[in-house]
Amino acid sequence: MTTHVLTGKLFGREVEAEYSFTWIAYALFGLRIVMGWVLFQAGIVKLLDPEWTAAGFLQYAIPEGNPFIPLWNTLAGSPVIDGLVQWGLTLTGLALILGVLVRWSAFWAVVMMLFFWAASLTGGLAQGLPLEHGWVVDDHIGYALLLFGLGAFGAGRILGLDAIIERTEFVKRHAWLRYLLG
Repeated sequence: MTTHVLTGKLFGREVEAEYSFTWIAYALFGLRIVMGWVLFQAGIVKLLDPEWTAAGFLQYAIPEGNPFIPLWNTLAGSPVIDGLVQWGLTLTGLALILGVLVRWSAFWAVVMMLFFWAASLTGGLAQGLPLEHGWVVDDHIGYALLLFGLGAFGAGRILGLDAIIERTEFVKRHAWLRYLLG
């Protein structure tokens, strides 16, 4: 298997890494599908449940000491928030699975993860941003970074519809669309 060398600067230091594009492609494809399924499943179960609302969570499940409790209480019961959560999770998940508009979808999924992370806080900066199971980092931050990576790599071009869409004349004439695809 052919390997390549990647060189660049990271935090002001020269870095070098040897890699196999084949294995990177398998990894990105797998991560895209799995993360897409996680988001799709979380959204579709909410979407198919006519009784589901974010209100119960926003009013009663936010940890005591969360610095944003007034915000969450304001958002509770809003049909707009319910729709954003249901459709946002479902559509970003489906987009990742299909490999379409991956950068656009990954960006919005990162935004959702950061909101979910903020809802998990049990205290503010003075308390060291504690979460239920640690400090600062939880699964939402892990998901956010994974999603950022999928968008940065343009993972939709690997066995995804973005590869096909980018070859269309429309995208060739409107090259800025490539920033949403990939």
